[in-house]
Amino acid sequence: MHVPDGFIDAPVSVATGAVAVVGVGIALRGARRELDDRTAPLAGLTAAFVFAAQMLNFPVASGTSGHLLGGTLAAILVGPYTGILCVSVVLLMQALLFADGGLTALGVNITTMALATVIVGYGLFRLLVRVLPKTRAAAAGASFAAAVVSVPAAAVMFTLIYALGGTADVSIGKVATAMIGVHVLIGIGEALITAVTVSSVLAVRPDLVYGARDLIKPLELRTAGRPAGSADGPAEPSRV
Repeated sequence: MHVPDGFIDAPVSVATGAVAVVGVGIALRGARRELDDRTAPLAGLTAAFVFAAQMLNFPVASGTSGHLLGGTLAAILVGPYTGILCVSVVLLMQALLFADGGLTALGVNITTMALATVIVGYGLFRLLVRVLPKTRAAAAGASFAAAVVSVPAAAVMFTLIYALGGTADVSIGKVATAMIGVHVLIGIGEALITAVTVSSVLAVRPDLVYGARDLIKPLELRTAGRPAGSADGPAEPSRV
């Protein structure tokens, strides 16, 4: 999915760069509402995890491999705005340190792998958790479905960008078939990683999962009952 330098012409690269700048700027403002004592450390860990996971490829089909995009996972764990920032920082570091994706194509890569995956993936996740039972299994299932859809959505976005400014001598039909078809399979692998990660964090620290905080029941502290006939009456449970 990482687009190299020269694969998209200059005008479209500049346009997607402007889209990326606007998107990251909005994310910077929105992240102020998401980051707190819980999400700030997790955001760093999430970015590191996505960085490492994107460096590892897994086989998809004959001669084809894929890697985690991470937009949906990051958005669910730390919020959509912070998720965009996490993936954007990862893409920038990969371009600078490993030449994985060109610097002139950074706008294309942020638009497809950060903005598209987060907007589609997190939007679908929130829609599903509103209609599904308020359980950990349902939240994990929603994260699976959201990740499955987000990856081919990024492929569709790239295909549209290629249609506007692709420089390779390959027809748009072949690009669409190759990109979307393969990334449907990659999406299944990403969905498994996302669902397992979200379910694992929900099992031990559900308060750290930004996208599922409204699924957490308030903790009740019950005090010991008073002796019968006490003038103060029965003890009432307190909510935290």
